[in-house]
Amino acid sequence: MDLVRFLLLVVIGFGTGKLMTKMKMPAILGWLIAGMVFGPHAIGLLSQEVMKAGWYEILMHIFECAVGVLIGSELIWKRIKKSGKQIIMITLMQSLGTFFIVSLVFGIVFYFMNIPIYLAVIFGGIALATAPAPALSIVNEYKTDGPVTKTLIPMAALDDLVGVTVFFTVMGIVSANISTQKLPAYMILLVVLLPLVVGCLVGLLGGVVLKNDRPKGSTLALTILFILLATAIGFGINKFIFERSVLNFMLIGMAFTATFANMVPEERLEAILEAFQPVLGISLICAILNLGAPLDYHLIFGAGLFTIIYIGARAVGKIGGATLGGKVMKAPEPVRKYLGFTLLPHSGVSLVFTGIAVGILSGPAPECAQIIQGTIAAAAVINEVIAVFVAKQAFKWSGEMQERNGVAM
Repeated sequence: MDLVRFLLLVVIGFGTGKLMTKMKMPAILGWLIAGMVFGPHAIGLLSQEVMKAGWYEILMHIFECAVGVLIGSELIWKRIKKSGKQIIMITLMQSLGTFFIVSLVFGIVFYFMNIPIYLAVIFGGIALATAPAPALSIVNEYKTDGPVTKTLIPMAALDDLVGVTVFFTVMGIVSANISTQKLPAYMILLVVLLPLVVGCLVGLLGGVVLKNDRPKGSTLALTILFILLATAIGFGINKFIFERSVLNFMLIGMAFTATFANMVPEERLEAILEAFQPVLGISLICAILNLGAPLDYHLIFGAGLFTIIYIGARAVGKIGGATLGGKVMKAPEPVRKYLGFTLLPHSGVSLVFTGIAVGILSGPAPECAQIIQGTIAAAAVINEVIAVFVAKQAFKWSGEMQERNGVAM
């Protein structure tokens, strides 16, 4: 029955997305709202117990890995080598800029409120990460194309790497000083590198198998098989090495796709992606539903000063950093003006990071854990709804969005 309820939620999400497109709004907004309304904090069609179940976690990891295909398919070396330095510099400036701005703002606030300053740095570590799925779903739905899209997609992968590295470095330093749950230094390196290693190894095998022309059905079956293999390896690493879910499965899917995409002819890659498109559409819906389900809409009414500061400081960091990076690297004008607005979606990554931070702080500093949990949870609800609207408008302002009557599936 739990599986039936989940499938029903997917159908409802699909229908809500269709309704949103009829209203000239992105389908992702419908998926996000459906997740919140039918999640554990409202109607409860998708309960907390289901979201913690092993089969549900495995299923979500598979979908996350599949969404990574959208990122990896754009990481073709001969396409990005001309703009590689530009993308890296803009990524670093907007990510690290967000980290420093959020940390600085909260550092000042906490100083006058006699709250430990290290909490400000944790807020900065959580804030710099971007959830790529919302923006990528808009790219997939409206088939956006142009300098903003071409910069955003490879940046999504790099941004995740920077986010994971900075956050686990921050938590490693903090936990070493205040917590009994110390994060060993090697974990930081493993969390960053293992998803890439797993994805690349499976991608090498996939490239050998997929490079030859095959019927559409066989191509789809083989692609799904390799994604399942990559997910299974990642899940095994989580269970036996880390003993909890810390690997980024979207990065695994990205590395897998980027590896075989650089091994197969362009015509063959297009055929693989065309065959995979229906699975990608379903995966995006499920990933966004999963993103929305943990969000408690009641928190909107309880949002306080810290939530407002967090949303505002993070937006300044993302938009300002992307703009400054674009100017320094002489990026096209649409990138300088609008890229930062597409980087505002945040909740999926922020909630994962928040859970890790709360787990480490709950023993030695429970009051700090409570501040983080309340602030980020409320910010996730408010920011995500606003960010989807803003991201769509950014693509529209840049002139890269093609209006469509329905969801690209």
